[in-house]
This record gives sequence, C-alpha cells and structure tokens, in this order.
Amino acid sequence: WMDETANIVYANKRFCQNLGFKKKELLKFTVYDINPSLTKESWNAHWERVKNNETDHFTTTHRTKSGKLMEVEVTARFFSNEEKNYICAIFRDITESRFYQNLLTDTEQSIHVGGWKLNLTDGSIIATNEALSVLGVTESSNLLPGQVIELFKESEFLKNSILALIRKGKAYEHILEVKKPTNGVKWVRCKAHPTYKKDTIENIIGTYQDVTAQYQREQSLKLFREVIDNAEDIIFLWERDGNLFHYNQSALRQLGFSKKELDRATIFFMDPGITPEWWASHFEEIVTKKTFTFEWIATRKDGTKFPVEITVNHVNYGGKELNCAVLRNISDRKKKDLELFKALEEIKSLKNQLEIENEYLQEEISQTFQFGNIIYKSKQYTKVLQQVEQVAPTNTTVLITGESGTGKELLARAVHDNSHRKERTLIKVNCATLPKELIESELFGHKKGAFTGAVADKIGKFKLADGGSIFLDEIGELPVDLQPKLLRVLQEGEFDALGSTVTTSVDVRIIAATNRDLLKMVKNGSFREDLYYRLNVFPVYNIPLRERKEDIPFLAQFFLEKYAAKAGKAFKRLSVKTIDRLMKYDFPGNIRELENLIERAVIIESGTTLQPGNWLPAGNDTMLHVNTGFKSFDEIQKEYIIQVLQHTNWRVSGPNGAANILNINHKTLFAKMKKLGIEKKITLKE
Repeated sequence: WMDETANIVYANKRFCQNLGFKKKELLKFTVYDINPSLTKESWNAHWERVKNNETDHFTTTHRTKSGKLMEVEVTARFFSNEEKNYICAIFRDITESRFYQNLLTDTEQSIHVGGWKLNLTDGSIIATNEALSVLGVTESSNLLPGQVIELFKESEFLKNSILALIRKGKAYEHILEVKKPTNGVKWVRCKAHPTYKKDTIENIIGTYQDVTAQYQREQSLKLFREVIDNAEDIIFLWERDGNLFHYNQSALRQLGFSKKELDRATIFFMDPGITPEWWASHFEEIVTKKTFTFEWIATRKDGTKFPVEITVNHVNYGGKELNCAVLRNISDRKKKDLELFKALEEIKSLKNQLEIENEYLQEEISQTFQFGNIIYKSKQYTKVLQQVEQVAPTNTTVLITGESGTGKELLARAVHDNSHRKERTLIKVNCATLPKELIESELFGHKKGAFTGAVADKIGKFKLADGGSIFLDEIGELPVDLQPKLLRVLQEGEFDALGSTVTTSVDVRIIAATNRDLLKMVKNGSFREDLYYRLNVFPVYNIPLRERKEDIPFLAQFFLEKYAAKAGKAFKRLSVKTIDRLMKYDFPGNIRELENLIERAVIIESGTTLQPGNWLPAGNDTMLHVNTGFKSFDEIQKEYIIQVLQHTNWRVSGPNGAANILNINHKTLFAKMKKLGIEKKITLKE
C-alpha cells in the first residue's frame, strides 16, 4: 500500500521476501527506493491515472536489497481507508535477472538516471554506468563523498547534506551545477536516502540524473514569465470564444481586478460594450491580417477609463487559436487633449461661479453630512441617526415610527447596512400594498395546491431573508389573524408555510415601520399587544421635516440635481429666494412632498438656477392654486376608480379586473383604494 507522497505504508510477507527486506525496513521506504526508474513526475501521473480510472496495469523494474534487479508485472487499484487515499499494488516477477539488468540500463540511459549505493560498514560504493556517465567519471570510487562533492560548484552545501544523511538519516534531493562539465553547463539532480539494519544506518542509496535540458527550460520560462509580468504593457491571450487564456501581472496592477476575477474573465466581462458579433468579426480580422494596431478605451474595475494602443497578433498554441493583445497606456500621448479638456472645464467652472448669487449656499452645502443615502445637517436628525448607529450592530428588532414621507425606509436601510448582516439583501415588504388574501403567502410562502391558484411552491419573504434582514413597512396594516404568525417568527424564529407540514426555521432581523399609533390600535383591539411590545424593543422616531428645517436646502439641492439629470435640464442650484420660501413652509407631506415639489419645478421651470414660481406652496396648509371650484386630483382619482370598479363588478385583478383597465399593478390599486378610502369589495382572479 502506498500513499499520495509515495510512502510505503504496508507490505505483506511475500513482498518482503521477494525484495529481501524486513517489513520494518520497507515501511521506512518510498516507492522511489525500490523502483529505480520512477521519478516524482511519473509517480504523480501514475497516482492521478489510478485515482481517475480506479485501476492500472503495467510492467516496471524493482531493485532488491542485494541490488539485484527484477522486472515485475503490476496491477494497481485505488482505495480509501479511514478517510485516507492509497494505492494497493500487486506485483509478480515475470523475467530473469539478466533481462532486468538490460532493461534497467536502457531505462537509465533514456532518462539519464544512474544509481549508486554506499556501504557504510566497509566504505565501499557501487554505481551503475549511467551514474558515472552523468558525472563524467570512470570509477565508482569517484562517487565517494569526499570526492564527489568536488565535482559540484555547491560543494560545501552538498557536503553538509551528505553529513546530515550519514549522521541523522536525513534524506536529500537537490539540483546542483557540475563544476567542470565536458561542454557548456550541466545540472544534476542529486538524491539520496538511508537504509537501516535494526536502528543503525547500513547503506546510503542514491541517484544522479542529468536534468540540464529540463532545468534550463524551466529557468528560461521563469525568466520569460518574469520579463512579461514586469512589463508595463498589459498582455492578454484571448480564446476564440472570448475566454481569457492567460494574462500578465500588469493586468492586475493596472486594471485593479483580483486574480480570481481574471482567472474566470471573458472579453465581454472586461468590456461590456463588446458584443459576440463584433468579437467574432474582430477575431476573423486577426486571423486574416495576423497582426495590426488600433486605439481603444480601457476600463478599470473602479469604472475609470484610460486610452490604450492595442497591438494584436494571431497565435496558435496547443491546438488553440489565440488573440495575443498587448495594451499600452497612451495617456501621455493624449496629454494635450486632456489639458484642453481641463481648460474647458475650468472655463465652465468660472462661468458657473459668476452665476452664483452669493457664497451662502456653497458654504452651507459644504457642511452637509451623509449617513449612507441619508442627507442631513441638523442636530435634531443627528440624534435619530445616533440611535441607528447604536442598534445597527445588534440583532435587536427595530420599530421605526413617524409621519408619512419622512424616509423610514432609508433608516431601515441604514440599520441593515451598518449591521453584520449587510452582505445579505434587505428584503422589503409593504404590508399596505398586499391584499389580505395574499399577504400570508407573500410573507411565509406556500406549497403547491395549498389554495386555488397555487400551481407551484412559493418561497416566502422570510425564507428569502434568512441570514439577513426584513423590512416590514406599514406594519400597522398587517391583518390581526396574521399577527400571531409574525409573533411566532419574532419569538421562536420559525413558521409554517401555507400547506406545509414542515416547520421552517430562519435567522432574520426584523425592522418594522409605521405611521400609525400602534398603542392606540392595541387599545381598540386592531393590533395585538404582545406583538406590539415584541416589535417595540428599540423604537426609533423619525422626526418630520418641519423639525429639521436646516436640512431642507440640502435635500432640495439633491432632488434638483437628481431630476435635472433625468429631465436633461441645466439646473445647478436653487436661488436664495427659493430656499427662503421652502424654509417657511411646514411640508405636511415631509420629504416625499419636497421631492415631488422639486420634480414638478424641474419640469415647469428652465435655466441653471431654480427661481421661485407657481410651483411653490402658498403657505403652511395648502399648495398654491387658484380657487376655481375644481376638484382635487385625489377626488378625481377616487371617483374614476369607483366608476371602473362598478364597471367590473368590483373585480380588482385578472384580465377583466379594474387594475387591467387602469393599466396598473393590482397591488398598487389596492394601496390607492386604501389611501383614498374606497371600500374593498374584492374579487380575485381564480
């Protein structure tokens, strides 16, 4: 039995007798000690072959303790024992010793390996002809330790290795340079190990192998690779199908990708603008022209770009057609263009500077703070975010309260993004937009056939959030009969999907939000008291915009830039008068109202500075409008939705439902009905 490193771990009595060794001696050997023709490379190949095919059959040569050579027939099988892998080999002597000797000689000559044995008892040494030939000597005595070390440039190093072997039994294997070869240079693999008689080292057995060609080839490849890897140019080898075959270290340094990313990269990953059709045409052009040069824009991992000159060559390697692309950064050649671009940008900047009414807005904006996606400056809101920072690293349930439009979802995102669960997705559920008949399935999932229309298994949002966080917006809208199921998840971390007989366990952090008074709902019986206290472990009150008016200029500027970019408008800033008007308004609709207001202003107004206009609110209670007797937009919406519902006999979803006629999602229609106070006479598609 042999392990992967070629150590002999078991030998039966017959095997020991054939080779003339005691079992104790053999168990100190490797396969190399008994098979003089074996190399590390051939052993590794043999191991993989037997491992993959489970068996192998071949002939080879063994050396007995007396030095006699025998040719054997081998059947090898792969097996595992106590979670360790081995090869079990059965040997049979198949030829006479003279034939073995001839075979060994031929083998030694073909692979330039010669063997020798030093008897420590009488100091004698025997060696094969090939061993003498490898070192360029004529007598076996020339291989005695005192003489052989003088044949190598690293004589002192070899001397110490031989002494450690003789005194401590420490085997060695080195590749050393011969001092005075016949011609050129010669590199020899020197390998030796001890054999024991009882506890005393009796013999030293070794081999010398001429590895000059292999060593020089490896050194040349190492040199070429080092030159290529240290080249400033980026070098890629692309396969015809677009897979990256090879790259140099400069690609990692200059593009910022990791080795893992480049090892599995394709041309389409490196440049998403390249299509399969373009690449196929480009590769055919390379095959036809063999080599040509063109300019391109390369993109780093962080999204930054730089100009390159690419020289491509058609290469055939190992039966593969390859595109060898050498990318050279030509930013210096483009320096004049870049300087001109910077000059134009500076002119634009100076022009914009002249248009600014005063320095007030810039000074204030420079003091704006951001917490993730939350824009703020006010001390009042800083206290809210301090609560978020305190609770985020924990697994504590968080209840975010506050008026509509204050950005409760942003706070929930901040809690998740600053927790140890941030690597997982934050699953969001708006309880107000889900009909009662579907919310249980949406939250906890269902099995096929659990109810009419359940044609397949569905994974609920709690299962999707396993290991992460779930945000339950408008938790006050959760039906009373579903509240115990949510309470069970909070307390025990488990639930039963609809139609399932198996309980599902999850590890989910719950973040809930509401604009309703849950305590009042508890008193009137529309919200469970135990669920309320379980959710209210760490309450965070999101203050309305009127209590953080210092943030209005910065929020307005953010929305202005956002919607100006979407609309293709040139707005850069708000005028002082506009900011003053906004600061005087209480914004009952909070941040959402401010955002809608700015979006409307961007559509209506023009220019680079947003001036006051009819889009501004008139006062604290109502938006600016002329009292013409017209109905409000909500009133018109409500009347029209009721008309459509009456037309569909109050069917909401399905091909003949109101949602289809109104061309909106049925969940959105449910939410609008709730907001407008339309009584739900629901008919669902079967």
